[in-house]
Amino acid sequence: MSDLQALAARTYAALVHYPVYDRRGEVVTTAVTNLDIHDIARSTRTYGLAGYYLVTPIQLQQDMIGRILGHWQDGPGKAVHPDRAEALDRVKVMPSLAQMRADIAARHGGVACETTATAAKQRGDNAVKTVGYAAWQGAATASAAPQLVLFGTGWGLTTELLGQCDRILLPIQGESDYNHLSVRSAVAVTLDRLFADRAGDA
Repeated sequence: MSDLQALAARTYAALVHYPVYDRRGEVVTTAVTNLDIHDIARSTRTYGLAGYYLVTPIQLQQDMIGRILGHWQDGPGKAVHPDRAEALDRVKVMPSLAQMRADIAARHGGVACETTATAAKQRGDNAVKTVGYAAWQGAATASAAPQLVLFGTGWGLTTELLGQCDRILLPIQGESDYNHLSVRSAVAVTLDRLFADRAGDA
């Protein structure tokens, strides 16, 4: 197992539906979408992550996620698309960030995770915590702690939550002035930059 594979095997992705901002800058809980469940699970499985959490405090949303997972893990969907079931086996829903962190620690003998946030725009008040992808690999590899990478929904993770994180990744930026990726795309790009094997690149 390579160093990157070993790192991925103790790294978790989380899609945060609360606390995040809406377009007016108010703290809200956003809606869970079916595509985010499926596509992000497939990305985390492709890059060998230990798990994928969806964080929402709303019971109806938690129940909906449970029904979707049940269809693919134990229902007729598993027979039709076993690869999809394999990816969704890594998905877990949690009502809060604190409970998610406790769940990760329990999986790793009580060792608390180190948390990294992602954001579409760089914020000056957290510049000291902001790292590039290679720097993140170096810091995370040097640590024995499990790693947690947070992705926001709506208009992004709250300033308070960013302040609680150990690191913040540089935003994804193309060569244009347009920067509005779907969260599913942002997760795929981020995981590729953090965990892809580049040895065979020309």
